[in-house]
Amino acid sequence: MTKAPLRIDGATLRLVRLPLVTPFTIATGTLTEKVFPLLTLRAEGLEGHAEGVMDPLPDYLEETVAGAMDLLANVLLPQVLGHSFANPEALARVLAPWRANHMAKATVEMAFWDLWAKSLDLPLQTVLGGAGDAVEVGVSLGIGPVAETLARVAAHLDQGYRRIKLKVKPGHDIALLQAVRREFPGAHLTVDANCCYTLADSDLIARMDDFALDYIEQPLAWDDIHDHATLQARIRTPLCLDECIRTVEHARKALQSDAARVINIKVGRSGGHVAARQIHDLCQAFQVPVWCGGMLESGVGRAHNIHLSTLPNFTKPGDTSSASRYFTRDIIEQKLETKGGLMPVPKGPGIGVSLDLDYLKTATVSQKEFTA
Repeated sequence: MTKAPLRIDGATLRLVRLPLVTPFTIATGTLTEKVFPLLTLRAEGLEGHAEGVMDPLPDYLEETVAGAMDLLANVLLPQVLGHSFANPEALARVLAPWRANHMAKATVEMAFWDLWAKSLDLPLQTVLGGAGDAVEVGVSLGIGPVAETLARVAAHLDQGYRRIKLKVKPGHDIALLQAVRREFPGAHLTVDANCCYTLADSDLIARMDDFALDYIEQPLAWDDIHDHATLQARIRTPLCLDECIRTVEHARKALQSDAARVINIKVGRSGGHVAARQIHDLCQAFQVPVWCGGMLESGVGRAHNIHLSTLPNFTKPGDTSSASRYFTRDIIEQKLETKGGLMPVPKGPGIGVSLDLDYLKTATVSQKEFTA
């Protein structure tokens, strides 16, 4: 695909707040709303959109919404406005010298991917190298009373979801698994600990081997690949890494040390589609499957995730479930809803969705315009 470089001539940076239909509780806390940066880049009369996936407080990774908004407005956007880029890789190289802040950099890079794909009049999945009309989808169920969780598992299995992920933490793990597995012996189950155990809990984690889990996700510290390798040698169930995999180098070290037999690729956590695709390709070379994790994204981030999930090594159901599970109304005009455990890939150029500007105005906390 050869075309003239795209000159970024304008941008809009919004801070958006969307209330969640149901509070979402994990080991690190409870969310009742999703607050996120929403970025629009402009070139040649086209617009590209992306959202940041950092949290208000550094309880998932070290980035925060306030820090990202400042970095985007005062550092990253001034670096790209008025400049021309032949492709997303060229833009990613401009952002690369800044250390970490992968989510903030991903917000700019992903918006440019959408813009670039639209300039080529192609779907994002095509320029990423993906294919297919739909992707397999699972659900992630937050921490709650066991009886309530059993009812939610039943409801989502009835809706056709291909995988049930249970959030766990010390004191809310083995009894939960016993109840769910007893009630649903054939269900495709995984658990996600969000870093709340240590190697001292190895014996407890090893008890999870009895429940035929597809994988145990990120049981140990968010930045410790070595301990996960030690734990994997002590248990049979494959470990899946999430928070630990922020760069392709992290992925390489995890794969070489057998710290991860599955990897959750979150495009925002990884710095954008360029790095996410590199991690995908590396895992494919190691014959390690991947899936696309979610961060309670609005339809903009959800659409990016769906397109990425069409790459060939995304062989496990991802977290791109129906938007209506999270929001009474989304900020896009299209409805991203699953059917029979499959999420259709949005059609059209770029990410295939457009902003619902009327509703977005009501959900916007702040807005800043930038021109080249």
